[in-house]
Amino acid sequence: MDTNQQPYYQRKRFWAGILLAQFLLFYLFSKTPFFVDKFSTFFEWQKGFHQKLFSSIPFSVGDVFYTILGAALLLFLIKILKKKTRNGYFVKFLVVLNLVYFTYQIFWGQLYFQKPIIDQLPPEEISLEETKSLTLKYLNLCKQTRNLLKEDENGIFKIQNLPLIESEILSNQSQLPTFISSKKSTEINNFKPSLFRKIMSYTEILGYYNPFTAEAQYNAELPSTQIPFTLAHESAHQLGFAREQEANFIGYLLGKNSENVELKYSVEYFVLRSLLNSLVEKNPQFVKQILENYSPAMKRDRIAEKIFAKKHDGFLAIFFDLSNDLFLKSNQQQGSITYSYFVDLMVRYERLNTR
Repeated sequence: MDTNQQPYYQRKRFWAGILLAQFLLFYLFSKTPFFVDKFSTFFEWQKGFHQKLFSSIPFSVGDVFYTILGAALLLFLIKILKKKTRNGYFVKFLVVLNLVYFTYQIFWGQLYFQKPIIDQLPPEEISLEETKSLTLKYLNLCKQTRNLLKEDENGIFKIQNLPLIESEILSNQSQLPTFISSKKSTEINNFKPSLFRKIMSYTEILGYYNPFTAEAQYNAELPSTQIPFTLAHESAHQLGFAREQEANFIGYLLGKNSENVELKYSVEYFVLRSLLNSLVEKNPQFVKQILENYSPAMKRDRIAEKIFAKKHDGFLAIFFDLSNDLFLKSNQQQGSITYSYFVDLMVRYERLNTR
């Protein structure tokens, strides 16, 4: 081997070895409740400072970070493909990959392996009739709440005061049942409209939590029916609930009894839609009857959602759905298209109120 090449190969082996060691170490941590609990404790300790650090900046710092990171990785790829610059840039690529992976795992990755919320709820199996009964309940709740909302010129629900919804969600964080969550509320408004909202509309991604900046990103172009619940869902991530369907459940708790009717309707509407999705294969006729019994205003909202989805349908939605599905399953979650775990959590919790 050329002696001039030895330092390069040593650095490459070193950083590749560090990355492999990280994979193995964090995998072992994820399988050990003691370490998972320590990461959860660390998140509780740092999340307030982490959120406050970026909350006063009016734009999404995380999206800027992702843009710079993506551009850097693209540059590295181009340089690596060129023989003259391959060696130096491959080492830089490994260094960046190590730093990003380590930061992600420290701030977020291990939270996917926390004790499941379902362990805190009644263990009895959920019957089809129980799910159908709850569907009828939420149909009626949606009808009642929808009558209290403002509409645009086309008769479609239109959010009137988004900052008020954000404040309500943050206020409700401290009202979560203690037997469900011991996580502390920060009440720091770190909601940010994503800079990528034009692209997000074509990916079916409603929002996302940025573990590097603790920002709750959302797609500001979404129909008004979806935005409040999306904010509640991302707020659940900010509290420290990593699993997607558990974040849905916490989002439901943050809004189900809200005094803000816009938030309340969005949550009730999401619950109803989730219940229908869980029933569509088991009892399609029942689902059809429920949809036919939507109020005229709810039907207009549903049509608006379908128009938005059709307008932005395309290959990006398929690609991101498959990518998200793989990501969720790699973190011991159900795939992106299933609502069954959320429905299990929600039905079991609702069962407590009928006893």
